Parts: sequence; structure tokens; C-alpha cells
Amino acid sequence: MNLNAPELMQPVFDFLDGLIRDYGDILFMLLVYAAIPLIAWILSGGLRRRTHGQPSITVAPFFMIRPPAPPPPDLPPIIGDDRERGRWDCNDD
Repeated sequence: MNLNAPELMQPVFDFLDGLIRDYGDILFMLLVYAAIPLIAWILSGGLRRRTHGQPSITVAPFFMIRPPAPPPPDLPPIIGDDRERGRWDCNDD
């Protein structure tokens, strides 16, 4: 009994042909929806190699809610704010 590879694989090929013939449209839609997260994972660096000594880093968003700051105190008055004190008499000659 000398069987070669095509004769051994014929039942598998028949099964796959029947599966695609009967459920091909459903399988196609499942593969499309499964490819979207796979592509996003690959583009976000899912296939990058990690070194053994480097720990994996997980980044999570951090939101801090704090109460509004109190208004700043009033500024001190400006020196020379008085109109009469700010004038100099330049006619001393």
C-alpha cells in the first residue's frame, strides 16, 4: 500500500470544498471582521520583539479630578496711584 500525498489529502480537500460551497459567504464575513482587530494589533506594534530583561509596560489613561482653585488674592495698590502725588514739578530753575 503505497499512498502519496494527494491521495492522503483528498478527503481534507473534499471537506474544505464542501465547507466553502455551503458556508463561504459566512466564512468570508467572519474573516473580514477578524482581520480588522488583527490589523489594528499589528499596526500598534503587536509584532515587535521584546527583550527578555525588559518588563512589558502597560499604559493606561490617568484622569485626576480636582476641585477648582480659589481665586487669587487682590493685588496691592500701585505706588503713585494717586494723581496728585505722581506729578513732579520740573520748573526748579
